[in-house]
Amino acid sequence: MYTYDRPNQQQQHLAWHETMEMHELTAYQSNQLIHFKMTVDDVKDPQLHALYVEAIQSVEQNLKELLQYYPLAPQGTRNSLKDIDLTAFYAGQLLGFAKTAVRSYAIGITETATPQLRATLQKQLNACIALHGKVFYFMLERGLYPSYDLPKLLSNDVATANKALSL
Repeated sequence: MYTYDRPNQQQQHLAWHETMEMHELTAYQSNQLIHFKMTVDDVKDPQLHALYVEAIQSVEQNLKELLQYYPLAPQGTRNSLKDIDLTAFYAGQLLGFAKTAVRSYAIGITETATPQLRATLQKQLNACIALHGKVFYFMLERGLYPSYDLPKLLSNDVATANKALSL
């Protein structure tokens, strides 16, 4: 049986591509966790409320596990943690929505057979792409998404995840 594990080869740090995937997962889940915690008490249906609580616990565990890998990130330095500015949270929520919408429209278009519906979805996809760009540059210009500064990007992930866990 073939195994993908290579126990005799200890890596000094994570690869760049996996570091970026870890960043995306951490940033997305941190924003979602903050949102879930902000809204869980508004959910009145007991079964749905229990699902929210389960999701919160699951995402908290995910973040705790992912944060263990941040010291292995290449050139990743961590600064002291700061409180999250709600502007960053709301912008992150909007950016996450735009990313998900772009992916969802792209998938939807591949399933479309009706030309008029395809044209509508393409128009809406282009609008989502434009929104994503506007939100991304809003965040970049304000230092909320330092996408060209990996150590700062990873430091922001750690701060946001820890803030979400502490709520």
